[in-house]
Amino acid sequence: MKSVYVCDLQDGQAMTCTFLVRSKEVRSSPRTGKSWLELGLADRTGSISGKMWENFDAIVKTFERDDVVQVRARVKIYNAQKELTIEQIVSVRDGEYDLADYLAHTKYDVEKLYADLRAAVAAMKNPWLKQLLTAFIDDPAVAPKLKRAPAAMTMHHAFAGGLLEHVVGLIGLSRAVVAHYPELDGDLLLAGIVLHDIGKIDELSYGRGISYTTEGRLLGHISIGARRVREKIGAIPGFPSELAILVEHLILSHHGSLEFGSPTLPQTREAIALHFLDDMDSKMAAMRASIEAPAGGGDWTERNPALRREILRTEQFLGSNGAGDAGSSARAPEPKKSA
Repeated sequence: MKSVYVCDLQDGQAMTCTFLVRSKEVRSSPRTGKSWLELGLADRTGSISGKMWENFDAIVKTFERDDVVQVRARVKIYNAQKELTIEQIVSVRDGEYDLADYLAHTKYDVEKLYADLRAAVAAMKNPWLKQLLTAFIDDPAVAPKLKRAPAAMTMHHAFAGGLLEHVVGLIGLSRAVVAHYPELDGDLLLAGIVLHDIGKIDELSYGRGISYTTEGRLLGHISIGARRVREKIGAIPGFPSELAILVEHLILSHHGSLEFGSPTLPQTREAIALHFLDDMDSKMAAMRASIEAPAGGGDWTERNPALRREILRTEQFLGSNGAGDAGSSARAPEPKKSA
């Protein structure tokens, strides 16, 4: 069993540990001409970069991306980030490690999340939208991917099962929003929630790590998702063309603005609601990941690359100033209970 995780590493620590190789590149300085081996290493608690400065020419040929390797290294802080100065790398053979130690995964029961998704779809009143969503969630080619896919490479819910956790969490949020804004079409919003990121099951590869597929690199999840929805709609005789346009608009506009990749701006009530719900859930998930990381820096987290800022650990800050623990009232509800 893996004994030391990324989250345990401290500045100055000498360690020998195993990691999953997320990236591997030999780099050179244009100024000095010196070369080094740069690795992206990861386990289920996080990722860290590592550099090997000497005697790597032969070693670099002994392992590939997505292999597990044992590394002897020392932890240092560079540009306010922890990284490894590597002295030795040894390949680890299949069967000598538990892959679960290296892949981050949703902490919720995936089958329970999927049952919650099914229950939400079963309760829909619009027969066309219900048939469309059922065509996805009951598709044996879709369901296994939807249960395992991450919601992103790094931005939010970037772990196995993250997309399903994100979707079920949005379903719970949408119920409160529809109750407050009864003019919203709840079934149409639900369709957007379930389908807005459906293209990610093909955009991303999520075997031993998370990366982009060739299709994902060339087309992106919005384009892939819109195509998939059109195909499913085309297989439903008599599906109203106007409703099909509204569903596709939800997918095409959910990023909210052209500069963030949406081909069009949200122009319906449900599209506006979907965008802001999606944006809020993704940002809160990114904040949660930072706050739950080890508090080596005190009240403040390390810089979150998705949010481009450090995050204050409010409960810790209040506690250090004698204000008591605010955590019990501030904790987010569990996604598996929301649908």
